[in-house]
Amino acid sequence: MNRLSNDDRAKILHLLCEGMSIRAITRLTGASKNTVSKLLIDAGKACAAYHDANVRDVKAARVQVDEIWSFTYAKQKNVASAKEAPEGAGDTWTWTALDADSKLIVSYLVGGRDAEYAMWFMDDLAARLANRVQLTSDGHRAYLEAVEGAFGADVDYAQLVKLYGNTIGAPGRYSPAECTGSKKIRREGSPDIAHVSTSYVERQNLTIRMHMRRFTRLTNAFSKKVENHAHAVALHMMYYNFVRIHKTLRVTPAMAAGVADRLWEIADIASLVEDAEAAPAKRGPYKKTRQD
Repeated sequence: MNRLSNDDRAKILHLLCEGMSIRAITRLTGASKNTVSKLLIDAGKACAAYHDANVRDVKAARVQVDEIWSFTYAKQKNVASAKEAPEGAGDTWTWTALDADSKLIVSYLVGGRDAEYAMWFMDDLAARLANRVQLTSDGHRAYLEAVEGAFGADVDYAQLVKLYGNTIGAPGRYSPAECTGSKKIRREGSPDIAHVSTSYVERQNLTIRMHMRRFTRLTNAFSKKVENHAHAVALHMMYYNFVRIHKTLRVTPAMAAGVADRLWEIADIASLVEDAEAAPAKRGPYKKTRQD
């Protein structure tokens, strides 16, 4: 069986991280669609495992959280009539927690937008922080109970609730509502009202849409399986945190946060995949056979 070299893997992963579709990558590199898809899955698993193990004890002062929408297989309203819709089809939300100073993605989660996912997300975020932080979210009600359950009183938490009016210009399906104002609401502790903002994490949403083809609106590049969607998100988060130099900081977010001591390259992510393949499989319990 032919096996991609580490350089070939790095090239394909770089194209994925820069927002290129799988079919476009196959045309450029000559690799098959199945090869690119399998590499994405393997890289996603390796990146998720590395993030889980190493993005810990993050010292942050201000953390902003938000959710970004996408869909899997079909939009939620079309799932009932879709042919052979898989489990997980419909609306797919990506929760992100951003350190406002280092711009590090401290925690992320792919799934629904209900209270259960909010609790999982906040529990994971709380476990990765080394100190008390000021936390800001939007007005999503699921955050209230989730923050209370994960942090208790050990957080300075506020919500930025935006107020919307009529659509801008002629009404249509994609006309954005006009933001007429916002309210800053203290929820827990003593948050500094001057720093109650979700601007950085909302800007991160644009980075996600620019660097992952699956998030591009009005195309057929959407994910067909929610598992592959999660793998693509894990790869992007690794690339964003460890490889991509932030224009303002002039270092990667991981270096700015003290999580990494050097600048990573795409080849390092490819090496994570290679290391995962080389890792010995866990042996199960010994079972006596008839020959014994």
